[in-house]
Amino acid sequence: MTNLRRALALGLIIISTFPSATIAVQPVPATNRIVILVSLDGFRWDYLPKLQPPNLTRLAAEGVRAKRLIPTFPSLTFPNHYTLVTGLYPEHHGIVGNNFYDPNRKTNFNAFNAGANESHWWGGEPIWATAINQGRSANCMFWPGSQTEIGGIRPTEWQPFNKKTTFTECVDTVLGWLQQPADKRPSFVTLYFHEPDSAAHHDGVASPQVAEAVAFVDNALGRLTAGIQQLKLEDLVNLVIVSDHGMADLSPDRVIALGDLVDMSKVQTDFSGATAGLRPLDGGVDALYAALKKKEKHFRVYRREKMPSRLHFRANDRIPPLVLIADEGWFITPRTAEDQAKRTLLKATHGFDPQLTSMGGIFIASGPAFRQGVTIPAVENIHVYNLLCATLGLQAAANDGDDRLTKKVLAK
Repeated sequence: MTNLRRALALGLIIISTFPSATIAVQPVPATNRIVILVSLDGFRWDYLPKLQPPNLTRLAAEGVRAKRLIPTFPSLTFPNHYTLVTGLYPEHHGIVGNNFYDPNRKTNFNAFNAGANESHWWGGEPIWATAINQGRSANCMFWPGSQTEIGGIRPTEWQPFNKKTTFTECVDTVLGWLQQPADKRPSFVTLYFHEPDSAAHHDGVASPQVAEAVAFVDNALGRLTAGIQQLKLEDLVNLVIVSDHGMADLSPDRVIALGDLVDMSKVQTDFSGATAGLRPLDGGVDALYAALKKKEKHFRVYRREKMPSRLHFRANDRIPPLVLIADEGWFITPRTAEDQAKRTLLKATHGFDPQLTSMGGIFIASGPAFRQGVTIPAVENIHVYNLLCATLGLQAAANDGDDRLTKKVLAK
């Protein structure tokens, strides 16, 4: 009997003797992986244990879950979505709010106006640009900044945000990208859902409408994972599921009416809500600061250069000279209390101090590249970009994060 025949015979004996034995499958190289970054806008960390949506609960149990994802300041949608994909604090990437003023260009940024897609607003290098710069393809199904040419680069394919697009249509677009031939399908994909943020703003954190919205996004994730299995891509695809911030309930009894504290006709309000940014029209920053400091109640007023260092909200001219931060659950308005009472107040909002547990978001990483059945402590969202790069085998651009999340999430 030849050596080859002996080896084959021995192999057959082993297989027949140990029928349950499995052959170890070599892990997919990082350069062949696919990562889908999913955002559930306003998904507070405790919706998961309280509402127990089945698909998210399963993915969290199978992969890595953080107790909560800590946003950057201010805990708003556009700053934090862009932090997630750049690893930069808002003071460094430039998107310092959903609405703000640039004194150098003498113009306003409004997240929902076409002008927000002008390249000069967006600093840093988003993950889709990192991937494309290194020879990979990257598609975006909605994401703040993805409609813009940043550093001369746009996503390989992208869809402009349209709130009328159903969650099913969003998922099916992504699955359509994935079913392309291997040389055309993307290595990186973003997928954004505007719920449960909208429901909480309108109806409150503990409302039935929020529970319903969570069920909607959970069903969408079930459709996504089923589609991945149907395409037989479960060995390649890794899901990173995040939210940009949490949510806190408001009340008409918890309103800070700046119009009753100072003469607001002499002040430009860059933004207001859980935080407010003020620019005195006469340049009298000291006088305005002193007037507000005397009347601090349920808020704190800071000069930009004296903002708490942990908030990383100083080093950008787009940050106004005075920043007010409300206590949890309080709402700052530039109006008088009488004028505000004529308006409908949101039932809940965000933008408060990121360290408040109510502002914490969700983080789940599930897929073959990640550890299984692990819960990690709360972690800051500036580290997500480095995790995405490491999972895909990309060299990260300069950023404010480090590899602490990567070490806790990636399988050895």
